[in-house]
Amino acid sequence: MKLESVDLGLCLEYKAGDEMTLDGQLDLVKAALNRLEAKNSHGFDVFLKSDAPPGSGLGSSSALMVALVGLVRELKNLPFTDYEIAQLAYVIEREDIGILGGLQDQYAATFGGFNFIEFFKDRVIVNPLRISPDIANELEHNLLLCYTGTTRRSDRIIEDQTRRFEERDPEALCALSEQKQLALDMKNALLRRRLNDFGDLLHCAWLSKRRMSSKISNPGIDELYEVARKHGALGGKITGAGGGGYILFYCCFERKHKVAEAMREMGAAPVDFAFEAQGLQTWRIHESGTNDR
Repeated sequence: MKLESVDLGLCLEYKAGDEMTLDGQLDLVKAALNRLEAKNSHGFDVFLKSDAPPGSGLGSSSALMVALVGLVRELKNLPFTDYEIAQLAYVIEREDIGILGGLQDQYAATFGGFNFIEFFKDRVIVNPLRISPDIANELEHNLLLCYTGTTRRSDRIIEDQTRRFEERDPEALCALSEQKQLALDMKNALLRRRLNDFGDLLHCAWLSKRRMSSKISNPGIDELYEVARKHGALGGKITGAGGGGYILFYCCFERKHKVAEAMREMGAAPVDFAFEAQGLQTWRIHESGTNDR
């Protein structure tokens, strides 16, 4: 068995029966194979490539874990539902490896599309939203994703937020309540085709998120945000836990190019992205004279 990561320039090889110790090298892959008892399956290789660097805030580690669980399901013909795949990805990443974070990334990657996801103590409910194609296209066109040029360790930010919540910090609790209501308001704005309202609400959500921890933003991020707003962005937010990675803006279409130009001048490179409607997909290919792979 060979585990290869193009992005990390790393290749590990194992024989049948070898232990896959979590030692900081491709632990996401090894933990998935260990949990799903796949390491002793008939010989196979895992080849990894991602467009998002670690620490980007784009949920790349959770998306990778979802893909790994999906691949093992395909390999072993396991009867996992989408909910079970998302939950397994969460357990492996958060409990087996100990990476701090929530559940939203695993469910978003598994289900894809536009969803309003409700997290309860004992269950998760994914509610698909019927967003019309023209609104989805306009939203995608008006959003601008920029790389700040720096990555970060999200666990320290999450630890700080968790501490403030457990200590019942009034500011943090108020911000959490605000964000819950803002999620409802943003869902309604999309369903009612009010994209400028969505942009304004995104700004409100960013102001609220910043109150959760002083580590979420920094002077560089604050400056990027203010310049973007001055050039026409209605709202925006840092992706993931914050502290670096990517920043997302909503712009009126006639001002988006101005915001993008301003971000380039400040060293925050705009990058292309697209909405993913399908979520997790796995498949088998058949080549003449070869086995399935």
